Amino acid sequence: MSGFSLVLQQRHTSALHQALLSGSTSGSPCFALFGTNEIASDPWDRQRRLRLLSFELAGDQTSAAGITEAMARCTAEDLILGVVRTQLTDSAAGAAEIDEDDRSLLMHLRQELGASAQLVSLRTDADGWSARLWSDPRSAIAADYVTILGNGLALHGLHSRVSADFLARQDLAFGPKLGRDLRRLRVGVVGCGATGSATAMLLARLGVGQLALFDEDIVDVTNLNRLHGARRADADAMRPKVDVLTREITELGLGVRTVSFRGWVGDPAARDALKACDVVFGCTDDHDGRLLLNRFAYFYLVPVIDMGLAIRPAEDSRIAELGGRVTVLAPSGQCLICRRVIDAETARDEALKRASPEEFERRKREAYVRGGGEPAPAVVTFTTATACMAVDELIQGLTDFRGSGWRWHGVRRFDLLADRRPGAEQDDHCPVCSDMDYWGRGDMQPFLDRVGQ
Repeated sequence: MSGFSLVLQQRHTSALHQALLSGSTSGSPCFALFGTNEIASDPWDRQRRLRLLSFELAGDQTSAAGITEAMARCTAEDLILGVVRTQLTDSAAGAAEIDEDDRSLLMHLRQELGASAQLVSLRTDADGWSARLWSDPRSAIAADYVTILGNGLALHGLHSRVSADFLARQDLAFGPKLGRDLRRLRVGVVGCGATGSATAMLLARLGVGQLALFDEDIVDVTNLNRLHGARRADADAMRPKVDVLTREITELGLGVRTVSFRGWVGDPAARDALKACDVVFGCTDDHDGRLLLNRFAYFYLVPVIDMGLAIRPAEDSRIAELGGRVTVLAPSGQCLICRRVIDAETARDEALKRASPEEFERRKREAYVRGGGEPAPAVVTFTTATACMAVDELIQGLTDFRGSGWRWHGVRRFDLLADRRPGAEQDDHCPVCSDMDYWGRGDMQPFLDRVGQ
């Protein structure tokens, strides 16, 4: 394993700070359970990586019985135990004492759980969060970075990195930290059509260091009015959209490392690339793909910034409705199911068409499935404006320049010159955004525990 990182839910960090600083437990460690995201081959460096996801805090933080119960859950649910401390001293003696405590706990875990047991050691201090992974009693591996995910996205552990020279004017607005964070981020763009191509180009110029592009389509002549970077020669040659975007981003010369996957995002071959991302932009009109990303955001603690554009012409050649939508998917926010963005029947039909085209066509003839309707209207200025809304939300998550956290769900009515934040009634039985048992659960068999759902 070449490295590991860690994602903490903000609700967990708040509870840990309160517990660690309370009078009854001051100086005593707390314990947490972590889900795993094992990336067999990181698409940018082809190395194995591990990302740990805060799943649950141990119920009884101090008693031996509570720790025993936590260890039993690690075995039963394939979780990893973490010990969390405040940084009380920077002295060498204090650090050595903590190391010895960690080794002792790891040895105890291995006696109870087996020789492959691992331990996460987290510390919090005035500078933020840091973490180490004990896979071997002789030494621990330091986390590349720690992410706090909640009302925004805070990265800890990247202070030594510098912003890129071409971001000098951007640094004047937000300071160099934004550029440093963006250079480290691995960002996925799912769907590389109108909004996706604009999003990818904006992210490259914004300073994102690693981009993953997912799309199964080729360039068509009807794409040329809105597909950023596409040329008529690309349509004539029927080039894949991901190849066109990769070419355009590479030729910018901004040092962006781009990887592409030509296929549906739910294909198992795309899984490592998707799981390796820190943030994902959903730029697809595929309901089945949105359904997958909707679950992925909560299972893997990877914020998904989903977007869409609706244009409804009127009979008199005017516009009846013209709105761009951006929705942030992450724990504590409502999902696309509860917001009625996903149509379950359409997602089912799309899945059937992908898995069994012959059966889909048979059912379509018999009017059991929908499909083959007129293409949706699209105008480059509005698809690009929607992409700008979505990328602005990433900046907001990293900087909080608005001072209010994510805007979880927003619609910009271009025809009315109005911004709206439509509400939604959350389903208390929603298996995605209401069931915290899946938040940070990570790797499961089957993937995303999709049986029967």
